[in-house]
Amino acid sequence: MTEPPAPPIPTKREARRQDRRDTILNVAQCYFLEHGYAGTSMSGIAAELGGSKGTLWNYFPSKPALFSAVLDRVAKAYRARLSQLLDPGNALEPTLRAACLSLLTKVTSPEAIALHRLIVAEGRRFPELAQIFFDLAPMNTRLLLADFLLGAMQRGQLRQADPVDAARALMSLTMSNSHHQMLMGQIEQPDPAQLEADVHFAVDLFLRAYGIHDASNPANARH
Repeated sequence: MTEPPAPPIPTKREARRQDRRDTILNVAQCYFLEHGYAGTSMSGIAAELGGSKGTLWNYFPSKPALFSAVLDRVAKAYRARLSQLLDPGNALEPTLRAACLSLLTKVTSPEAIALHRLIVAEGRRFPELAQIFFDLAPMNTRLLLADFLLGAMQRGQLRQADPVDAARALMSLTMSNSHHQMLMGQIEQPDPAQLEADVHFAVDLFLRAYGIHDASNPANARH
């Protein structure tokens, strides 16, 4: 079997440009979280970087484009991790538990909570902000999970249903306790034992709704 060709090695110029882009995104992410979306300006980020606004605009043409790039980088890194966990060759229930625990750990991190609060606080004033967040974070994660659930349905591990709706249900169940409490400031730090309990509750309820409950067919077993 022929191996895919190795990606081309970037030139020094390309590497410098990528390093500069990463630096901009690092600064912008901190700035957005500290000052909010409304309180963030391209001029402010340029000043934080120590360069001109024109240089910043060479990389990102607008504040929404910059915010989108910040979110996209974070979301891509998480989706790569989730893709590894959603292995169709593994048993269904442990795979769902691992994926949901990964999701819950991610969304209850300090950075994720701060970002979610920013969206809630400013999304009504800036509809593009909420749309960017939804498209790049929850929706892409939902579609990735839906693709895995569709495969499980085709393998006879789950009943036939809309996989996107199923993914939405599983994600909502997973985030229904600790995540909501953190968003509302009821708890400051996630309790690892409670996160595990939240995931157990979510996956158990999900499988009661979507699982195949015919014990006579080994192909339909949850484990």
